Amino acid sequence: MSAHATPIRPEVKTRIFLGGGADYDPWLLGCTLALLALGLVMVCSASTSIGTELAGSPTYFLRRQLVALVVAVIGAVLVLRLPIQTWQQLSPLALAAAFAALSLVLIEGLGHEVNGSRRWLRLGPVAMQASEPAKLAVVVYLAGYLTRHQVQVERDLAGFFKPILVLALLGALLLLEPDYGSTVVLFATGFGMLFLGGVPIGRFVFSSAFVFACLFGVATLAPYRVKRLTGFLDPWADRFDSGFQLTQALIAFGRGEWFGLGLGNGIQKLFYLPEAHTDFVFAVIGEELGLLGSLLVIVLFTLLVWRVLYLASLAKRMGAEFAAHLSYGVGLLLGIQAFVNMGVAMGVLPTKGLTLPLVSYGNNSLLVTLAALAMVLRMAYEIKLTGDTERPGAPVEARRSARAGKASKKAVAGRARQRRPAA
Repeated sequence: MSAHATPIRPEVKTRIFLGGGADYDPWLLGCTLALLALGLVMVCSASTSIGTELAGSPTYFLRRQLVALVVAVIGAVLVLRLPIQTWQQLSPLALAAAFAALSLVLIEGLGHEVNGSRRWLRLGPVAMQASEPAKLAVVVYLAGYLTRHQVQVERDLAGFFKPILVLALLGALLLLEPDYGSTVVLFATGFGMLFLGGVPIGRFVFSSAFVFACLFGVATLAPYRVKRLTGFLDPWADRFDSGFQLTQALIAFGRGEWFGLGLGNGIQKLFYLPEAHTDFVFAVIGEELGLLGSLLVIVLFTLLVWRVLYLASLAKRMGAEFAAHLSYGVGLLLGIQAFVNMGVAMGVLPTKGLTLPLVSYGNNSLLVTLAALAMVLRMAYEIKLTGDTERPGAPVEARRSARAGKASKKAVAGRARQRRPAA
């Protein structure tokens, strides 16, 4: 099927999430709900001390996370109502929204500075981290671009370098905040989508090596980033300064051993481990739930990302190009961010301020992640990838009409036999 195959029909009717849940992918829903439940428990456990210190309540951050979860679920249900073709039509506007969000945050008075970085937009009482919706907006834009310019991306240098230029401009805005971790995730996700979109392997390897060499060069220009790199290589050499976070995280994993100290019994969250309920919640899991609990989280994320990519591959085979590229992007975005967060906590990667999707405390991350997964659920629903594969590629309504017609013929034949006089 060509790269410009007809998109998934928008007239497929959606049953609301609670009313038609059986139509949504059970693997995707199951992994998402399991990670959300685990996240609530671990946010509650990891934030008791800091909640008491800052707000006089050990459940302060848990209550805020519950409110954010309710808002995020409502947002996800609204996203489920939108046909995937709507996002395809809005993909150019998504890019404009990403540029607007990352530009506005740099304006004095609009951008709010936290810990030396201007990453937050103040909208009245609500604060939004601009990079979170911007990353999803870029995924939507690239999915639309790859659908419209599939042949040019595969054959022409111009078609390949246009999205790279877009990523470079967005990355420059992120570095001005500065937000180096989100910049790396954005480039890794974008290049992954281009590779899965059909970019020749040679061109992909050369360009990605060049870009990531430039990112490494940018990292070495800032003294604090160099300090993080050297601290990552040997955190114990300066365990009270550059290596402090990593050494405390490693101590947490070491104390957890096989089965952990038990839920709520961790010590490192008691002001030893910075950002225990956000960036380093995985270390708290390692201390309180042990190696087995850590492996459970890794398995859940592996299943979640595998399922998103699997659904994307099926959509690709059925000719739903935009839906496939969008799902590939969502899977890469979640997988890369989870890998970076867990890798940082375990000392595999240099320290970066990225949350663990669905698990860490963070209103913006939760809202954007559930919206992204809702897009994938909607895609899977529209093409009926779960439980209805009798004619792959046939529209859902057509398959339902065919089944209804067969049932009607059987019913008419049955009534005719009943009216036939006995011999």
